[in-house]
Amino acid sequence: MSIKSDHRHLYLQVIDHLKADIENGVFKENEKLPSEFELSKSLGVSRATLREALRLLEEENIIVRRHGVGTFVNPKPMFTSGIEHLTSISSMIKDAGMEPGTIYLSSEKTISNEEDIKRFQCDEGDFKLTIKRVRTANGEPVVYCVDHVPSDFLPRDFEQRHDSSIFSALEESGEIHVAYAVTHIKPVGFHPEVSLVLKSEPEMSLLLLTQSHYDDNDRIVLYSKNYFRADKFSFHVVRKRV
Repeated sequence: MSIKSDHRHLYLQVIDHLKADIENGVFKENEKLPSEFELSKSLGVSRATLREALRLLEEENIIVRRHGVGTFVNPKPMFTSGIEHLTSISSMIKDAGMEPGTIYLSSEKTISNEEDIKRFQCDEGDFKLTIKRVRTANGEPVVYCVDHVPSDFLPRDFEQRHDSSIFSALEESGEIHVAYAVTHIKPVGFHPEVSLVLKSEPEMSLLLLTQSHYDDNDRIVLYSKNYFRADKFSFHVVRKRV
């Protein structure tokens, strides 16, 4: 099992070796890895080299280290998607062969603040609707969604449609067409509200996608903050040379 020296840094060899062991089922999903002492001894490397490899594997979300407990293999994401195309969470779940669902949490209508007025180019006194929902896959909570949208952009009875698509509601009148979105992705740690609702372990990170959705007139019509369970979702971008 020990690492054989080649031209690469030892920690890179350790990473490849552990990835292969996980892929081949030597270490299974959610299984605790041997101690650092045992791993470094079996691989024939120093604990410093092993720690660097584990650090990078944790950054890739392949393992998770729980303080005082040990290091565990993360489950493979059930859903993987490119973010070049604007698609719904329901579509991602369906593409994985699972049944999407929605748990409605709340909606709150408030007067637009200074930030809302600037973002949506609305007037003082206009109302904004904030909708909180949880998206499920085969009944399991996987995404926590917070959507902000000017009330005037939605049908008057939208608040009674707890299972309605916001995109469909925005486009219902025929006056708005969601054309594209600008997305920012960042990992976040334990969130006292979101992590509990998603039944995510305290050590498990979340992927926060903050999105501004624009219509054909380059106007923001929807602002969303979606928290994805990092053990269930992964995202990639296709980059082309120019």
